[in-house]
Amino acid sequence: MSLTKILTIVLFLGALGVGYALYNGINSTIEEAKEIERVENTVKAKLEMIRNAQIAYQGNYGDYADTWEKLIHFVDTGKIWLVQRTEEITMLAYGAESSKFIYDTLGYRAVRDSLFKSSVYPNFDPWKLPELPHAPGKYFSLYAKDSVRSGVNVDYVEVVDTYPFDRTRKDDADIGNRRPLRFGSRTEITTSGNW
Repeated sequence: MSLTKILTIVLFLGALGVGYALYNGINSTIEEAKEIERVENTVKAKLEMIRNAQIAYQGNYGDYADTWEKLIHFVDTGKIWLVQRTEEITMLAYGAESSKFIYDTLGYRAVRDSLFKSSVYPNFDPWKLPELPHAPGKYFSLYAKDSVRSGVNVDYVEVVDTYPFDRTRKDDADIGNRRPLRFGSRTEITTSGNW
């Protein structure tokens, strides 16, 4: 066998090795990105469930639940009251209108049946609400506080993924959507998420 044929075979095998290494590197990066997206979607869904529960809790009690126990108890045994509002408008003698609002309580629905229907959440367990879906034994952090701001009582709530699956998510990231997944804020009156 001549030197040219040997070099051709060696270079061909080397090219195959380099091609496989490139393919494997690109494919593993793509698969890792898909896995991160899948896990973060489950975290976002859990954060939305917690946010809905906190909003319902605030609607009933006037502030957010500041412990997981309060929120879990509310989700497990709480009630959402069904209230009908009607308005009566009467014309005054001088052409103006007077409005009177009438509120009528029609009944209630259980929080669990209203927010976490078994058709949508078949295996829902309120005791697993604070647990991270990708890290059993680790939990979301919960912050809830009421304060007076410009003479008005305001409520703050923040729930944060304390153990991000994507390790590039850091609390000190300059870009807000590169911080750990969360909703709410400790300083702003909001329940929006950073996703």
